[in-house]
Amino acid sequence: MKKVLLSLGLIALTSGFAMAQDNHAGHNHGTADLQVAPKEASNTASSLKPENMEFKTDMHDFGTVAEGPDAEFKFEFKNTGKEPIILSAVTASCGCTAPEWSKEPVLPGKKSIIKAVYHSAGRPGGFNKTITVTSNAGVKVLTIKGTVEKAPESSVPANKSMMKTQ
Repeated sequence: MKKVLLSLGLIALTSGFAMAQDNHAGHNHGTADLQVAPKEASNTASSLKPENMEFKTDMHDFGTVAEGPDAEFKFEFKNTGKEPIILSAVTASCGCTAPEWSKEPVLPGKKSIIKAVYHSAGRPGGFNKTITVTSNAGVKVLTIKGTVEKAPESSVPANKSMMKTQ
C-alpha cells in the first residue's frame, strides 16, 4: 500500500511540474516589450543628467568636531535642467550619518537642500562618509569628512554610590 501511495504521489508531482512548464510558455519573463515605436519612447525619456543638480559643493570637511554633538551640513543645489528633479532616495554609507531632504519636486531654476547629519557620539577619530542621491536626473555622490576629537574623561569617580560600604 505504501508503494502505491508513493507512486501516485510521484506521478502527481511530476505531472504538476510538467503543467507548470506548459503554462510558462506564453509570457516574456519580465523582459520589455520591444514593440514600442521610437517616437513614443523619445517623448517619455528625460533630458535630465546628474549635472543638472548643480551643487555649490559636493564635499564638506568639518575639520575637527567635538565628540557628542551632531555635526550638520546643508548641501545646496540648483536644478539647471528643463524638467522638475525628483529625489527618489538619499542614502548614507553607514548608520552614523543621517540625510534629510525634501520630497517635493525641485522645479527648473529652483534650489533645494540635502542635509547631512553625522552622529559623533562614541566615534572618536577620522571619518569619511558618502551620501548617495538618486533622482530622475541620475545619481550624485556627496561626501562629508572630518575628525572627531575624543571627549575628555570625566573627573568624577567611577563609583557613583553616595552610600558608604563597610
